[in-house]
Amino acid sequence: MVAPTAARDRQRIDKWLFFSRAVKSRSLAAKLVVAGRVRINRDKAAQASDLVKPGDVLTITLERRIFVWKVLNAGVRRGPAEEARTLYEDISPPPAPKGEAPPDAIPGLREAGSGRPTKKERRQTDRLLGDD
Repeated sequence: MVAPTAARDRQRIDKWLFFSRAVKSRSLAAKLVVAGRVRINRDKAAQASDLVKPGDVLTITLERRIFVWKVLNAGVRRGPAEEARTLYEDISPPPAPKGEAPPDAIPGLREAGSGRPTKKERRQTDRLLGDD
């Protein structure tokens, strides 16, 4: 018996993440989903068996990076990277340039020589305070 087209287009989120090469193994994909680091259309994926279909937008948090991918196809196998890229469209915002700090970050400023005391300065301070 052949499955209806709607059922063939839907796929478990852990399998899809594995086929799209977002993670190295299916068990890591399941852990990622259970940890709450994957959202399907802005809703947290509750379990690895949640289904995705073409048109869904996934938000994936991996190692300080956020990916926003639009699902284009269901995967059939974990093939080469070129094949995996056909499963999604990357709509992530561009990453901030490495040299620039976020605009609200305050750079650490201090006067020259006001860092940690040298060994000699520490001994002088101890003598002054009577902590010989």
